[in-house]
Amino acid sequence: MIIATAALLRLTAMLGYQPVMFFNDSFDYLHVATHPYPHPLRPDGYAFLLYVLKPLHSFALVATVQHLMGLAMGVMIYALLRRRFGLPGWGAALAAAPVLLDAYQIQLEHLVLSDTLFTFLVMSAVTLLLWRDRPTWQVAAAVGLIVGLAWLTRSVGMPVLLGVLAYLLVRRAGWRPIAITLAACMLPVLAYMGWYKLDSGKFTITESNGIFLYARVYKFADCHQMKDLPVYEYPLCTEPANRLPNSQDGIWNAQSPFNRYTGTRFSPENNALGNDFAKRAIVAQPGDYLRVVAHDFFRVFRWERTVFPDPATYSQYEFETKSKKLPDWHMPGGGIASQDAKAYERGNAQTQVVEPFAGVVRGYQDVFYLRGTLLGGILLLGLAGLVPLWRRFGGEALLPWTLGTGLLLAPAATAEFDYRYVLPAVPLAALAAGMAFTPEVRAAVAGWGRRLRGGRGAQQAPAAAPEIETKAPEIEATPQEVAAEPSEVVAKAPEVAAK
Repeated sequence: MIIATAALLRLTAMLGYQPVMFFNDSFDYLHVATHPYPHPLRPDGYAFLLYVLKPLHSFALVATVQHLMGLAMGVMIYALLRRRFGLPGWGAALAAAPVLLDAYQIQLEHLVLSDTLFTFLVMSAVTLLLWRDRPTWQVAAAVGLIVGLAWLTRSVGMPVLLGVLAYLLVRRAGWRPIAITLAACMLPVLAYMGWYKLDSGKFTITESNGIFLYARVYKFADCHQMKDLPVYEYPLCTEPANRLPNSQDGIWNAQSPFNRYTGTRFSPENNALGNDFAKRAIVAQPGDYLRVVAHDFFRVFRWERTVFPDPATYSQYEFETKSKKLPDWHMPGGGIASQDAKAYERGNAQTQVVEPFAGVVRGYQDVFYLRGTLLGGILLLGLAGLVPLWRRFGGEALLPWTLGTGLLLAPAATAEFDYRYVLPAVPLAALAAGMAFTPEVRAAVAGWGRRLRGGRGAQQAPAAAPEIETKAPEIEATPQEVAAEPSEVVAKAPEVAAK
């Protein structure tokens, strides 16, 4: 029933917003898919998917593939909990519901963005690892390759690799699966880095990590507290009275300090400057850094969704009443954003709002979505399931719970909060919460209860002990009586008792 409802909702979104919806970043991916090159800002994994689908010239097909990925993630959660971990059907379906029925998840799947592909790849790797107690070398190779592709889809895939390797180590999977996973992951990553070096002369994945880290410290960095700050980094200093409201303004706003330098914003030189400046700020002001990270992390769990970081960006996460014109930005290396979209579609690519389907999905989005506070409750439920299995580091649920929490923490630590960064953590958190009700966890909790009741009984036992001690001396026997025939000892028992 839930899967049928989820499929119907996605079909309604496709009918209401044809052929697909766009985000600002969409046109960078399209530009790479149209003119392949290693993008300096974000890795090209998602652009590769668009490139594979390009010969069919259909954004509707892109949306269909992404919606199928969303449905597949719900099926993965259900199959793992039902078949692998023994939950009843209704319990497994309930755990899959946040992914299948959340309106913002459906809208994210309908955008030309990398997040759906990234989440699907991570969930696929987790499903493969959890399907059996011990991964075979084939599974380890498949997991490593999938995680490598996830890394090339979003840079936050690198912490996913660390989480997977740590899980294999804790579970004592052996050195072979760990080595195979690492090698298989690095195969596509190193190939991509080699391509980047051939194109740009540097062996890397992107030239943006330092710039995004600068955005993280932009809100608190005080150059007066940094010792030995190089003179050429002075232009990155901003007095509190002149700072823009959001961390992202340190990159994207026309008043960004990076605009004080010549050349392109996302250049190797600017990336190195931003990286060095940000690290100096973090070392000089660790308390301020932890404060902004905690602020953005806990923003995830607010009940109400607020307009952030600005109305223009926030509106792109909504099913709107009117479609926007395709932008006429000039793309790096030539070309215009709208032209790339039209070339990909071979026709009109602008989103068309079609009623009454659009109205139905808009009304649904106003009510049915996973609130941040509920996501926090799901994470706490998953954490509660880890506690009874603490001797085994929480058991298998350790993997989805730590990855889900890490995907929420990583953007807060390296860039800034964004609503689109929340949704990839939801299927992992939901899976971990469902695993809190597995027979293994229930047995561990029952064992705690039995020990607790047994402990209380042991505290009451000493009250009867003195009576046993007073009776024990009454039954005595000499060594000769002990050596006698058993029948003689039994016969003398009444006499001993009489004494």
